[in-house]
Amino acid sequence: MIAVNEVVGRLPVASTCEALSLARATYYRRRAPLLGPRERKASPPRTLSDGERHAMLALLHDDRFVDLAPAQVYATLLDESVYHCSERTMYRILSANREVRERRDQARHPAYAAPELLATKPNELWSWDITKLLGPTKWTYFYLYVIIDVFSRYVVGWMIAHHESATLAKKLIAETCERQGIEPGQLTLHADRGSSMKSKAVALLLSDLGITKTHSRPHVSNDNPFSEAAFKTLKYRPAVPERFGAIEHARGCFGDLFSWYNDDHHHGALGLLTPRDVHHGLGDQRVANRAVVLSAAYALHPERFPRGRPVPAQPPTEVWINKPAIETENASESDLAAQ
Repeated sequence: MIAVNEVVGRLPVASTCEALSLARATYYRRRAPLLGPRERKASPPRTLSDGERHAMLALLHDDRFVDLAPAQVYATLLDESVYHCSERTMYRILSANREVRERRDQARHPAYAAPELLATKPNELWSWDITKLLGPTKWTYFYLYVIIDVFSRYVVGWMIAHHESATLAKKLIAETCERQGIEPGQLTLHADRGSSMKSKAVALLLSDLGITKTHSRPHVSNDNPFSEAAFKTLKYRPAVPERFGAIEHARGCFGDLFSWYNDDHHHGALGLLTPRDVHHGLGDQRVANRAVVLSAAYALHPERFPRGRPVPAQPPTEVWINKPAIETENASESDLAAQ
């Protein structure tokens, strides 16, 4: 290292270290002991001594000045023909002692935990929401209520009304649970923090039915992704007009639309199965039939499948709302170990 120091002393550091495949940080780190201990940088001559700083802090704590800003203290002392330090130095002294803060009470919002919800089968986790539909004239709306099964993406209940109401939401939820045969302790119902979702009427109904309720965090739209994604798919279909002339028009349109969504829409997140296939347990047979078709195609023209025998996409075995980070980390470690 001494030889390197001698060479570097006569040549540029960067180019010499690069030629020797030596990091510059390594060079400087190993060179430091050879130069001896560094001298402590002297304080500027204008710096207050420790005694002066303690005296200034005591003065700021005086009854006359304890409730005044440093600017007021500085001006008052000048008017009394007294100068100890600058206004900025007063702030530094107070800051060093953690005595600079906003005196007014500030709103402190609690930290909301992200809802972490898992569905491994149908009718285990539902998500529901309400969206507006444009009416016949400006500032007129109809309200679309939709309950969707998170695991199967099956729309289990829906309704269109003239207004948003906790009473209507309660009625829809009760009828949907009865139709799906929901037992106490079976279901978790997730929603955002709208007035109907958080209403006392809905909360009491869910308690009576033995249903666990959860809500999104405030101002976090992606805590309810399945309802939002379903609305985007449904409302932007070509068959959906920009405005509806009457509520009967909206109900007829979405009645056909939900039939298509549940029975005919091959959902990308379900291995291109329909929500009905997954919700009613028809997925395994559907995947098996697809496997037969793909095997026959492979046997007929194997050259058309450079990656080997094709297999149909599989539907998920679990669906999360906000999968825990620890689960993601463990999965990554498992993948690395498998490789």
